[in-house]
Amino acid sequence: MSRPFDYAADRPEHIDQILNGLDRYNPETTAVFQDYVMQQCENQTYDCYSNLALLKLYQFNPHLTRDETITNILVKSLTVFPSPDFSLGLSLLPPHVLAPLSTSTQAPAAGDAPLSEAVQKLNVLNNLLGGADYAAFWSTLDSDDLYADLVADVSGFEELMRVRIAVTISQTLREIERSILESWLNLSDKEFDHFVGSVCGWNIDGAKIKVPLNKENEAKGTIVTENVKFDQFARVIKRAYEQPA
Repeated sequence: MSRPFDYAADRPEHIDQILNGLDRYNPETTAVFQDYVMQQCENQTYDCYSNLALLKLYQFNPHLTRDETITNILVKSLTVFPSPDFSLGLSLLPPHVLAPLSTSTQAPAAGDAPLSEAVQKLNVLNNLLGGADYAAFWSTLDSDDLYADLVADVSGFEELMRVRIAVTISQTLREIERSILESWLNLSDKEFDHFVGSVCGWNIDGAKIKVPLNKENEAKGTIVTENVKFDQFARVIKRAYEQPA
């Protein structure tokens, strides 16, 4: 059963009260939301609805914006792909931040360029995940020290990403080559065996990994029936031959 969009199992009561009252529009609550984002990073919890509320406050109060909090929100949203959370976060950022640095026609204010660069780099990761190019995701993540800085605040980021990648794989595949899965998870040898066998519960059969049957990866035949009566079909044909008045 799907959860409501505004639901978060680990949301503290005081955050819930703010979100359901007028204080969610009070600039003074930005500090409370910012602390909550850091708690999510440290405790491996996630609250999209609260994070979007903070980005909305930043829209109305640009002087209160914290670049580090914005990037942390975007990084956290990557850990729940393929949900649209990353795109929702981008939609609440200033336009000059979203424009590629090389093509931006408007010089950003002091301090904005680093945020623009960070957003562009995180967007690259999001696009790779959206295209299921997991090997490229890991190589890109390791290609620039800025990536390491951007994900540093999010505890267990790499493990969280492996879990999400494994979930998407389990929804689409029943069997996969070990070498391919190693590149998709960025793991090898004993670490790979532990994650695949113990964490995922999949069967390692030599050079192949077998994913247990589940409701998502089970092939099912679908029978499609059309309930169109002959007289309905005849009327359509008749209209096709009628001349316009």
